[in-house]
Amino acid sequence: MNGWIRLHPADHVVTALRPWAAGETLELEDGAKLVVKEDVPRGHKILTRPVKQGGDVLKFGCSIGKAKEDLEPGVRVHTHNLRTGLAGLLEYRYTPVPPAPPAEPLAQKTFQGYVRENGEAGIRNELWIINTVGCINKMCESLARQGGARYAGLVDGVYHFSHPYGCSQLGDDLKYTQRLLASLVHHPNAGGVLIVGLGCENNRIDVFREAIGEIDPRRIRFMNVQDEEDELERGLELLGELAGYAASFRREPVPVSKLKIGLKCGGSDGFSGITANPLVGSSADRLIASGGTAILTEVPEMFGAETILMNRAADERVFGQIVSLINDFKQYFIRHGQEIYENPSPGNKDGGITTLEEKSLGCTQKGGSSTVVDVVPYGGRVKKPGLNLLEAPGNDQVSVTALAAAGAQMVLFTTGRGTPFGGPVPTVKISTNSELAERKKNWIDFDAGRLLADRTMPQLTAELWEKLLAVASGEAVTRNERNGFREIAIFKDGVVL
Repeated sequence: MNGWIRLHPADHVVTALRPWAAGETLELEDGAKLVVKEDVPRGHKILTRPVKQGGDVLKFGCSIGKAKEDLEPGVRVHTHNLRTGLAGLLEYRYTPVPPAPPAEPLAQKTFQGYVRENGEAGIRNELWIINTVGCINKMCESLARQGGARYAGLVDGVYHFSHPYGCSQLGDDLKYTQRLLASLVHHPNAGGVLIVGLGCENNRIDVFREAIGEIDPRRIRFMNVQDEEDELERGLELLGELAGYAASFRREPVPVSKLKIGLKCGGSDGFSGITANPLVGSSADRLIASGGTAILTEVPEMFGAETILMNRAADERVFGQIVSLINDFKQYFIRHGQEIYENPSPGNKDGGITTLEEKSLGCTQKGGSSTVVDVVPYGGRVKKPGLNLLEAPGNDQVSVTALAAAGAQMVLFTTGRGTPFGGPVPTVKISTNSELAERKKNWIDFDAGRLLADRTMPQLTAELWEKLLAVASGEAVTRNERNGFREIAIFKDGVVL
């Protein structure tokens, strides 16, 4: 390695693979020498071709923003001299591109999973406690702790997911909460679900049951704690009944086409679009080629790269759905008086990402090159195999929760900065650089930084899939599972009484 990498022949910048000091000489592809004019941290960008003020700076072969001033080769390109080129609402035209050649299907055709009564497959056999309202979080937490100890060995664990909502919510805001929680109730990783209500909340059990729809009473039980003399003892009885039912399931060979994986990045850096995100995209393509499903979300981090996804729509109907997905989220920003393109986060900028275009062009690579077959609303569940887009924000906890609710049995979470966070399903943390993987071994499950050292994309894709199938089969657990880090967050957009 030369200490830098260029991602596309047309790019004006290279990405620093190590820190560069002012005065060092960089040798370009054609043998030309370039003196670095200022200190450049690892993961940040060095300009190799002049750009006039207002001109586009290219990375990934696309514009990542406009020069704030005349830029000379050798300078560091970042927030001080580059601004977003995005502005306002856009009009889109359906210009489909030919489908990419299908990826090679996975060599391993099955995993060991739990086949549920409705034909869906779980990769865990857990009991979940879903509370209708935040007032009873601590009681449900205590119930999960006691239930986990009492029924250990019958199920993979008893888990409660704390949230603050369900009371004092109105209209669509309440419906979002109900739809999200209802989708979690149906998740196949849960062999049994205990739904717990208080009794006086807006989201009381009789109302929530309508959102849940048809149920199997062997798998789902309800408890209204204001009606119980001893809610903990009654809750443990119900968990016992659910554990007995869940214990009837055994792992068995399941086609990989039953797998649904969620795609998410958080705490990104300048390597995200070079290593981990393309690796996840390659993995998603292989799953889809095998008949499985990948779910891409973080709508605000599609801004600036949305036409790439639109042009891969399966048909004009799906194209229209993607346009609505993008424009509706932009209207959400406008409605709240926020700048549409105010992104990336401070941590992203520290890691070398300058503008939303740059972030989005890297982020969307997690979707690989597959055709977009459907768009799923927030809190909804995926219905079609293939690449699906899901309505949710970029926030890590909110979007991972939405991915799980949509049906993802596991989430692939790429990160260049690191996070201990885990969602309600196994959350596979994939580092963009090897330094993070080495330093945070208790957070990171897989090192994609090796793409910059001694691994090719096909090699590392195959290695990642060995890991994922081991997780799906219960032969391996993720760091968030081992650490006991499992939580949810619900999208909030409304008045609290």
